[in-house]
Amino acid sequence: MTDIVTLKAICDELKIDPREARERLRAAASDAKTNPELAKARKPRTPWQWVKGSVAEKEARKVLSSPTETS
Repeated sequence: MTDIVTLKAICDELKIDPREARERLRAAASDAKTNPELAKARKPRTPWQWVKGSVAEKEARKVLSSPTETS
């Protein structure tokens, strides 16, 4: 059985707001050149979750741990 990592678990670990995290992930997943695995793993209307240790999970963590850009 594969271990699943949820967005909630990552948000708790990184101490970030889940709503903001989802916004950042949607923006990152729409850029398939920069985050190809994250874009492939995204399925609309389903929870954000990844197989533990997968490339998509690593891309998600990279997107969520990077500082937010302020305009």
